[in-house]
Amino acid sequence: MPAPVFIAGLGAISAIGNNVQENLSSLKKSIPGMGTMRHLPSVHQQFIPVAEVKKSNAELASLARLPSGISRTALLSMIAAREALTDTGMADVSSWKTGFISANTTGGMDRTEDFFIPFLKDNSRGHLRDVVNHECGTVTEIVADALGIKDLITTISTACSSSANAIFFGARLIRQGRLDIVVAGGADALTRFTVNGFNTLMILDGEFCKPFDERRKGLNIAEGAAYVVMVSEKVMATLSRAPYCTLSGYCNANDAYHQTASSPEGAGSFLAMKGALQKSGLQPRDIDYINLHGTGTQNNDLSEGTAIQRLFDPHYPPMSSTKSFTGHTLGASGSLEAVYSALSIRHGLIYPNLRFETPMKELPFTPVVELLEGRQVNHVMSNSFGFGGNCSSLIFSKS
Repeated sequence: MPAPVFIAGLGAISAIGNNVQENLSSLKKSIPGMGTMRHLPSVHQQFIPVAEVKKSNAELASLARLPSGISRTALLSMIAAREALTDTGMADVSSWKTGFISANTTGGMDRTEDFFIPFLKDNSRGHLRDVVNHECGTVTEIVADALGIKDLITTISTACSSSANAIFFGARLIRQGRLDIVVAGGADALTRFTVNGFNTLMILDGEFCKPFDERRKGLNIAEGAAYVVMVSEKVMATLSRAPYCTLSGYCNANDAYHQTASSPEGAGSFLAMKGALQKSGLQPRDIDYINLHGTGTQNNDLSEGTAIQRLFDPHYPPMSSTKSFTGHTLGASGSLEAVYSALSIRHGLIYPNLRFETPMKELPFTPVVELLEGRQVNHVMSNSFGFGGNCSSLIFSKS
C-alpha cells in the first residue's frame, strides 16, 4: 500500500464566503454568489453576471497583509493559503521539507490591463510596477515568500484543471519522500481578458448558470482561491488535530480533441475518473458523492455526463455541481471543489445543484437538488476538466 497523504488544513475565499466557514455556511443555506460586476470595470457590467469576491482590492490587501498595488490574484491566493496553514494548527513549518504548489491562469493580468488604458493614450503614462508581476509564476513567488516557504515552489497552469493538478503533484512529492508538507491549490481573479474571451466563445450565461439542466446556456465566470495542506504520515503523527481526509486517488488524462471543447464521448473525462479509481483501489460503487466539473455549458456537461454513464451505469452516486454556487473560478476551481469535498466527508454533506429543473434528455441520471445532511460520506470524487482536454479527477477518502 502506498503511504497515505493526509489533508490537514483548508483555506478558501470565493463569491460565497471570505473563509472556509463562510463558504460552508453558504453551501448549507443554498446561497449563490453570482451578481452584477462591482469591482471589475467592464462594458459587460450590466449584462453578464459574474461571481465576484465581495471585497475591494484594498480590503483584500488588508486581509492578506500585502501591498494593495499587487495583483488581485496574489491577494486572493495569500488569504486562502494562510488560512489553510493556520487551520493545521502548526505554528511553524520550517523544520519540515515544505513546498508551495500554486495554480493560476490570469497571473497579474488585472494590473496589466489597468496599466495599458493610460499607456495607450499616452506612452509616457502608466506605472511599470503594474506590469512587472504579470506572469503566472510571480503570483506563486509573492505568496511563497510571504509564507516563508522555500524548499519547493512551482506554478501549474493547465486551464480549469490547474489546481487539481497542483494537488495531486504535491501528493506525489509527499509519497516519494521529496516533501513532508505541501500547500497546494490555486487562485484566479476576474479580468477583462477572461470575461471578453469567454464571451467571444459564446459560453457565458446571461442568467445564473444551470449545470446539467437541459436548458443550460453556459457558465458564470468567477474568481476565488483555495488551498489544502497535505502532510505525510510522519507529520500527521505530530499534529493535535484529526485530518479532514486523505487524498486516495488521482489521475490526469488528455483527449486532445479540441482547443477548448471536450470530446463528445468524454474520452479524457472517462480516463481521468477511471485512473483515479484505479489509483485509490476503489470501485465505482464505492464513491458516495461526485463533485461534478459541471460548468453549465452544452458541451462540457454532456461530455462529463456521458463519461459518468459509461463508468458508473447502472448505479449512480449522488452528484452535483457546486459551480451553481461559486461560478467557474477557472484555475482555482479544482482546489475550491477539493475543499468542498473534504468538508463533505467531515460533515456528512452532499450539496445541492442549484436551479436544476429539467433533466438532460441524453442522460439517465440527475443531480441532487436539495442539501443532504447526516450522510455517511467515505469517498468523494472531484472532477476538473480543462481546455485542450486536460482532465483530472481526485478522490478524497475518510481517514
